[in-house]
Amino acid sequence: MILLHQPSRGGDAIIKLDLVLTSLCKAGGMKFTEFICFDATIQQLDTDDRDQVIRALVQSLDKAGKLPEGQCEDILQAVISRENEASTGMGKGVAVPHVKHAAVNEVIGAVGISERGIDFSALDKQPVFSVILLVSPINSPEKHLQAMETIFKDLQQEKFRRFLKQSRTAEQIEDLLREADECPSW
Repeated sequence: MILLHQPSRGGDAIIKLDLVLTSLCKAGGMKFTEFICFDATIQQLDTDDRDQVIRALVQSLDKAGKLPEGQCEDILQAVISRENEASTGMGKGVAVPHVKHAAVNEVIGAVGISERGIDFSALDKQPVFSVILLVSPINSPEKHLQAMETIFKDLQQEKFRRFLKQSRTAEQIEDLLREADECPSW
């Protein structure tokens, strides 16, 4: 509850406002639970090759039934092509490979964690340990941007990045993302 002191003609009035943090925090935005496929989570990526990591995440989305039949390879090539244009390694141990693709009808994502690190040609030249793959429909650029905003908002927080990197099970990753949806004070 927040108390606001507001002057009025007859004196000061105290206005009580009950605010739900969740609605304020993510107002108008997306939540991780709206686009991350938890069934596609890879808690221990077994390669340090960027393209193989992307392949594993795209194939994991396909295996979870989130990609249209027969589109896995095309989507994979589109993500790698986008990554070749400019690295999505944003630094601080995270990368967000993403692409808009005509084959998908909804924003979908998958999370992968690496203990050894991956060379994503990140801005800070450091290895990547947490990867969030995002595939969005071409005709919904606003939803793509909302998902990206959600991802980057939390990835900017050092505690969130640390907890994500330290997650060792799919359940821990899911719990962390669900907690992020509740708007914790990292």
